[in-house]
Order: sequence, then C-alpha cells, then structure tokens
Amino acid sequence: MVQSLVRERPPIRVSRGEQTRDRIMDVAEASVLAKGFAATSIDEILFEAGITKSGFFYHFRDKNDLALALLGRFRDRDLSVFEEMFRRAEELSDDPLHAYLVGLKLLAETMADIQTRRPGCLVATFVYQDQQFDARVRAILIEITETWRAQFIGRIEAIAAVHPPRVEVDLEALADMLLTVIDGAIVVAKALGRPGMLEDQILAYRAYVRTVFLGA
Repeated sequence: MVQSLVRERPPIRVSRGEQTRDRIMDVAEASVLAKGFAATSIDEILFEAGITKSGFFYHFRDKNDLALALLGRFRDRDLSVFEEMFRRAEELSDDPLHAYLVGLKLLAETMADIQTRRPGCLVATFVYQDQQFDARVRAILIEITETWRAQFIGRIEAIAAVHPPRVEVDLEALADMLLTVIDGAIVVAKALGRPGMLEDQILAYRAYVRTVFLGA
C-alpha cells in the first residue's frame, strides 16, 4: 500500500567509490543502532565492510565526519520519503484532516516495516550521545528535528482552520506529540523487544487527533 502511494523513482547509477561509501555507512548505521556510536569502532566497520583503513579514510576524515554523513543521508533519504507520504495523502483528499489521518496510517505502516528491518532511531541515538560530536553534527540534529516539527505544525494548523478543535488543545503541542510518540515508542519498544509498539502508538495518536477535531 505504501509503495503504491509513494512515487517510484528511476534507478540511479552509482560509481564503485559511491558503492563503497554507502557500504561503509550501511555497516556503521547498523552498528550504531545496535549498540551506539561510542561503542562502534572503525576497526569493526572495516572488518564488516571488507575494506582497508586507507579505504575508510579516503571517504571519511574521522568518526565525526562519518556521523555527519550518516545524519545527512538520513535527512535526504528518510525524511523525504516520509514527507512524500503526507504529500501523496494530501493529493488524495482536499480535506486536511482526512489527508493527515491517511498520512499517519501510511507512516505507521512504514515505521513498522523500518523497525523490523533496522530497529532504533539514528537521530535519537545521536542526540543521546551528542558529547561525542562537534557543533556540525549537533546543528544537523537540530535541523532535522525542526524540519519535522515545522511540517507537522503546519498540517495541524491547516486542520484547525477547517475543523476547529472540539477540546482545548495547544496546536504546537499536538504536533510535537507525534515526534515524542515516535521517539518514545522506539525506545520503549527496543527495551521490551516489541517492535510492533511503534505502529500501535502512531495509530493511537491518529485516533486522538481524530477525537480532537471530530469529537468522540
């Protein structure tokens, strides 16, 4: 269902150097999500990626540079996919509330699939260990969070303009709730070994949004 609503993109040819860089980042991301950035060593990445130390340093100056690249890829790849889901939902309905509810349903399905394949949240992991990084990494963490926040605040405000809330609610707090639901559910789901919790929590938020604007 999600695939049918997200526009297909033509395959992009990449060079061997780009393939190697992507492989390094894939290995590093899997390790960071599994045990954190501090516990992920360059030697481990070299072994898992099957490259030499000189090959690693050809692409990345140090671990901080690798962290910057991982977050940049997350911003360009994952955030754009999620935003595309909501844009496609908006094309299916002129009603901002209905479109938002459809987008949340797609988000829940997609996040459930992502958590099955690579449990954890790269941004959350980096935020919890921000003492490991320089100002450039912290800046991109803020940029990613503010981008998500602005997107959801804009949608909530558009809904409220058409469907005045049935209960007293702070619209920015309602938008922020989605971010906290996602990151909070990821942490709790990982602690309990229940990846399905993330999908359930997004759907619970979806039900609450419906109640706020349509009533019980």
